[in-house]
Amino acid sequence: MTNKQKRHIIASVGTVLFMLLLFMLLWFIYLTAVVPEEEEGIEVAFGEVEEAGGYMAEQSEAVPMPSPEPAAPKQPTAPTVEEHITTDDPEALALAEAKKKREAEEKARLEAERKAREAAEAERKAKEAEAIAKANAMGSLFGQSGNNAGSGDSQGSGQKGNPIGHGSSGGNSWSLSGRGIKGTLPQPANTFNQEGKVVVQIRVNAAGQVVNATITGGDVSDKQTQQLALDAARKAKFTEGDHDQIGTITYIFKLN
Repeated sequence: MTNKQKRHIIASVGTVLFMLLLFMLLWFIYLTAVVPEEEEGIEVAFGEVEEAGGYMAEQSEAVPMPSPEPAAPKQPTAPTVEEHITTDDPEALALAEAKKKREAEEKARLEAERKAREAAEAERKAKEAEAIAKANAMGSLFGQSGNNAGSGDSQGSGQKGNPIGHGSSGGNSWSLSGRGIKGTLPQPANTFNQEGKVVVQIRVNAAGQVVNATITGGDVSDKQTQQLALDAARKAKFTEGDHDQIGTITYIFKLN
């Protein structure tokens, strides 16, 4: 066998072996390849059409359902003092007891202040009533003395010397136990052409100032004339005393 024939045989064997290896490689790749599973189809009914001898079924329009709103998260509530009391927490129990004690003390304090105010008001009223009673008693005593003519004159000069509790000024008169008038008795303006008498009860404090005036008598019913008498009486000034006293001022109105 010649060399040419040997080379030809070797080339043929090599070619066969190469093809065999290639075939085996392809076969191995085919066996190991993953074949995807086919998805199952979904049957869809398209209804019946006229061309198929049927009819188109009416389809109702789908209405989207509203999505439910999420519920608001529940806010945790702070435990109250009563809830603390039901627990076994010593600190919570102590706080609750301290709060009760403070409330009780505050209530007691307010009650004590209320009672103190009521007692002070009652004492003030009692002293006021006692002073008025003394003033009235002294007024009655001086009124029964007989010759109690005032030391002032009828021209409005007021009382002179030691006051004995009554007098006249400008045709009008006043009476206040143990007091004297300072200056002259204020005169009301007779601008309404009224005629008659108006009696004004006055209350004078220890400093001699008229602190209250009310109409208690007379024969003039005109409200404007009575108001003139009240305004004039409130301006009167008397000598000092030890306590409040009750007296009167009598105004005589004449026609202009």
